[in-house]
Amino acid sequence: MARQQAFLVELAGARPAGRSHAIAWSVGNVLFYLAIALLSVIFLFPFFWTVTSSLKQPFELFEYPPKLFPSVPQVQNYLTALNTEPLLLWVWNSVIVVTLSTIGVVVSSSVVAYPFARFEYRGRELFFILTLATMMLPAQVTLIPQFILFNALGWINTLLPLWVPFLFGGGAFYIFLMRQFLLSLPADLDEAALIDGASYLQVFWLVLLPLCQPALAAVAIISFVSTWNDFLSPLIYLNSQEKFTLALGLQFFQNVPEEGGMPLQHLLMAASVMAMIPCLVLFFSFQRYFVEGVVLSGIKG
Repeated sequence: MARQQAFLVELAGARPAGRSHAIAWSVGNVLFYLAIALLSVIFLFPFFWTVTSSLKQPFELFEYPPKLFPSVPQVQNYLTALNTEPLLLWVWNSVIVVTLSTIGVVVSSSVVAYPFARFEYRGRELFFILTLATMMLPAQVTLIPQFILFNALGWINTLLPLWVPFLFGGGAFYIFLMRQFLLSLPADLDEAALIDGASYLQVFWLVLLPLCQPALAAVAIISFVSTWNDFLSPLIYLNSQEKFTLALGLQFFQNVPEEGGMPLQHLLMAASVMAMIPCLVLFFSFQRYFVEGVVLSGIKG
């Protein structure tokens, strides 16, 4: 009888604790999702403002208080932006630079990361540390030496300085990303292929590289977005308007007034929206591979 009373007392005391725990868990979830929703609104508002501004008339951009939505959506702003400046030519230049640089980054970073991850040799860790040390150097530090080098090669006002350097390793970050992913693959795969008579090059090309698709996708997306949005390098190396990339060409919508003296901010917004589309399509198309490649490489936020 005493045991039954003790059990009932314990059970009665456990119920309120369970309810309070469930209530606290529910309140915590609600606060968590409210915080996520608030942060989403904050981070997406600049994109929302750009899209709505691209559909406004010029005077609506300078009204106070500012309006979130245009009174009459001006879809023709996008067609006008395409015809105002050689936008399609700038897009083509950007496509050339991004395609060649992304291929160079993916191939060269994979080749450099392979011996760092799979081979044992004297000085390997030292070379890898020196490679990572280059990430601490800002791009502005090497800007003048690179300009002198490219000027001596006669590459100024050409697209070569924007993609040729990516053929030589691709960059320390991409090498590190590929090395970490290669380390996550079992070494038994290499040994089995070598026993079957494959060379080290065949092991890399036929065995390891197909398994590195998530990491390769992550490297390609990061390289694509950074090169597509790069403004400083084209500004330094390009002089003529027909050589401009899209990121550099967009500044002309700020400097060149429309007929009648009207500013071109609405066309700048329309061109910016069109410039964002390739990055958005690429990311959402390969988002699964991108997340998998980053997580499996050990780079967790």
